[in-house]
Amino acid sequence: MNQQRLTQVILAPIVSEKSNVLAEKRNQMTFKVLANATKPEIKAAVELLFGVQVADVTTVTIKGKVKRFGRTLGRRSDVKKAYVSLAAGQEFDLEAAAAAADKE
Repeated sequence: MNQQRLTQVILAPIVSEKSNVLAEKRNQMTFKVLANATKPEIKAAVELLFGVQVADVTTVTIKGKVKRFGRTLGRRSDVKKAYVSLAAGQEFDLEAAAAAADKE
């Protein structure tokens, strides 16, 4: 896998109540990823960017809602989310990863 592609696979971490509960109870992190990203790419990207060992990746594609703008109909874009489970004894450090990304 191309290292440049791996750095572009993960778009943003998803921070919500549900993702915080998953992080505490199941040692999982939730990310917004590219729509055409595969599970092996997501796994390699997380291992590269955060320096952790990934146990499992689960993906979900959330279909965009249809919204009305006056008389015209519009549609929000689809979003792909990845739930990344870490191996036992591993931990995410988002602050250190953000600092490393700022240096690059």
